[in-house]
Amino acid sequence: MAFSFTWFLSIIHDKFRKGRINFENTLELLTKFDIPFDYVHVKYIFKASDTLKTGQISIEDFRGIYRAIAHRCEIHELFKSHSQNSKILQLSELVRFLRNQQFQDDANETTASDLIAKFEPIEEAKRNREMTFEGFLRYMSSEDCTLFKKEHRTVYQDMTRPLCEYFISSSHNTYLISDQLIGPSHLWGYASALMKGCRCLEIDCWDGSNDEPVVYHGHTLTSKISFKTVIQVISKYAFLASDYPVILSLENHCNPKQQEVIADYMKTILGDRLVTSTIDGKMPTELPSPEALKFKIIVKNKKLGTLEETLERMGTDSHGQTGEFEELQTSDEELDDEPSAKEPLLKKRRASWKGAGPPRKKQKMKKVKVALVLSELVIYAKSRKFVSFEDSREKQKFYENHSMSEGKARKAAKAQATEFIQHNIRFITRIYPKGIRTNSSNYNPQEFWNVGCQLVALNFQTPGVQMDLQNGKYLDNGGAGYILKPEFLRHRDTQFNPFSVSGNHSAISLTITLISGHQLPPSNLSRTNKADPLVVVEIYGVPEDQMKQQSCVVKGNALCPRWNQMLSFHVKVPELAIVRFVVEDQLSLTSNDFLGQYTLPLLSMNKGYRHIPLLSKLGVSLSPASLFVHVWYSQQ
Repeated sequence: MAFSFTWFLSIIHDKFRKGRINFENTLELLTKFDIPFDYVHVKYIFKASDTLKTGQISIEDFRGIYRAIAHRCEIHELFKSHSQNSKILQLSELVRFLRNQQFQDDANETTASDLIAKFEPIEEAKRNREMTFEGFLRYMSSEDCTLFKKEHRTVYQDMTRPLCEYFISSSHNTYLISDQLIGPSHLWGYASALMKGCRCLEIDCWDGSNDEPVVYHGHTLTSKISFKTVIQVISKYAFLASDYPVILSLENHCNPKQQEVIADYMKTILGDRLVTSTIDGKMPTELPSPEALKFKIIVKNKKLGTLEETLERMGTDSHGQTGEFEELQTSDEELDDEPSAKEPLLKKRRASWKGAGPPRKKQKMKKVKVALVLSELVIYAKSRKFVSFEDSREKQKFYENHSMSEGKARKAAKAQATEFIQHNIRFITRIYPKGIRTNSSNYNPQEFWNVGCQLVALNFQTPGVQMDLQNGKYLDNGGAGYILKPEFLRHRDTQFNPFSVSGNHSAISLTITLISGHQLPPSNLSRTNKADPLVVVEIYGVPEDQMKQQSCVVKGNALCPRWNQMLSFHVKVPELAIVRFVVEDQLSLTSNDFLGQYTLPLLSMNKGYRHIPLLSKLGVSLSPASLFVHVWYSQQ
């Protein structure tokens, strides 16, 4: 329409009074159009437009740059196919598009009018309640059209169920920001994890000088930070990303005197937010809910005696009192299943260099001293040694939990999947990386979510597929760090087995059409803004649902590659499925380089035409880099 060009000229004419503009002016003008652009791509398009090599371009050159960056052919084709005159979308046409293509069943003229008011930049069209291509383009690249469901960006799940019915975002050795042996311990580890919505932090406490407990990875060369400053940082950052309870998983190696210091610091610094009694002071019969513990901090640690005994002693000063219990130091096979019983990691490393040697004998019982004042702070999360599922059924109390290394948990999941799930319906289980992961690598958390483990702890400092899955899963439910487990992982009579999925599950058929990419990061090997991109779509879930498919390669185009390729998937257990989109640069027939990714739960995906914002390996936004897709899924 004529007023599109008039609108365009009205924005740029001031800059072109002298006839031509330089690169800085070009960037300023693009900003005025409220269209996201990538500096590198604009730089190379500008260079190509500046045929006289003067560092200046004409008004027609700028129009060409704007079209190259903003006027995406695939979106223009979509616009024209839903506009009767190919120039504007009438209100009724926009309503039809929203209902039929974006699957917004409740869309009406008010919905469409709101979108026009929000995204249409041309005043005349806005007054006529019409949407031009400029408005449609801004709508299609907006938050309203992202793949991730808008309603899942806030807390929408039932938060009144017992804690054991939720997956809870959990970190391993939170204080480490590098490897497990010689890397630094840093307060940023806690602040960063909390800002990512992590709700379970690990604190390894050791005796420090001047009766000041320190936090570090014991028996290694990792640096030390004071326990007091750790609690101060937790106090500051605990509830900035989420209102829901934080669990402090203490690995306590301190003498009773310094344990009292630990207890006193937590009480004085955390104040009323620290859980020091049950909600009403009475003995409960099940764990409280995340809703009931909003803005509260729970201590997970070893405990003397029972919760009933603690409640009876309420109001008495237990400073100076200690208790003692015996703990079995297990065989070498289970050495890393109980962090307090592990050997010095550096010694284990050196031993492996010398050769295996004879097998170790089973370790003897050891006595552990616990300060009563610290023990009394353990209310809802008493650590208990795992013996067997049968033992837990008979003897474990609802407020007791246990930690298992990934190795032991993996064996249990494969051998007794249904029993493991039934155990996790009643009790909280924490999984942590095996001790030989000295480089802070991570295991695949999905295999433990599949059996309902709540606290699946990862090394947050190590980027990769595993942390992409972690971050993608916990995007859901408003990033609160608590995800309600599917019904079949919460009902006590469940017979669900992730290794053998029965036919009574609501399987879905998923179709993803990869249409195009937009302003992708250039190849690391390219001196310009080019790449040879391809897209891999990966599904993570129960073993039968693990699959991936990839697109063809588009040669030499990172600015606007087109694939127009349909990928189809059959997903048996969509409630546990996570979808990961990975964009790679093909370096050779056998080697690809990572360009960007985006990961989210399958059931958090919007249907219809959607754009996917890409993230770096570290999870940082690569805006405006994105994919444009069409998604459809339905129950079979």
